[in-house]
Amino acid sequence: MVRHTGDLPRPRLKTPGLLMELVGTVVFVLAVTVLFDLAIPRSLVDGHSMEPTFYGHDRLVVSRVHYLLSQPERGDIVVFNSLRPSEAARGVMLIKRIVGLPGDSVVIRDRQVHINGVALDEPYIKEPCGRRCRDDEWSLGADEYFVMGDNRNNSNDSRAFGPVPLRHIVGEVIFRYFPLHAIGLIAQ
Repeated sequence: MVRHTGDLPRPRLKTPGLLMELVGTVVFVLAVTVLFDLAIPRSLVDGHSMEPTFYGHDRLVVSRVHYLLSQPERGDIVVFNSLRPSEAARGVMLIKRIVGLPGDSVVIRDRQVHINGVALDEPYIKEPCGRRCRDDEWSLGADEYFVMGDNRNNSNDSRAFGPVPLRHIVGEVIFRYFPLHAIGLIAQ
């Protein structure tokens, strides 16, 4: 049974003030944004090396988490830190497609890419290789990946700077969010 005492003050709720609530919300939003950018950074395409898959000014989401759980695979489109010291110092990142995996033999012969003696089927390239595809051969080490742009005639890739070590790979491109007409998941 509850008695009404009439003159007793009502107890106050022990809640933070409006200012503390706003500060807590701002801190929470900032923390989530920072964690999101660390796990899933965004990237901007600059240049023509990945046409027709990506065009200049496309905006992409890159997953760092994919390669914490598994290894990169042939056909993955990856973002990696530049191997050139001057570009690496400026934080330049490149985007390319993985064509060669650790332990592979990559041969370019008669303007065709061969992996371990088998011609690579590449329906995603813009056009067949021109003069930039000179005959050459690379043997990949235990943690090295051979990357090439989909626009082979306009790409600065492993043909120029060599294989990319796993430690340079930032993550896999998983989603395009701009331009609006091209929004969607990225298929290999």
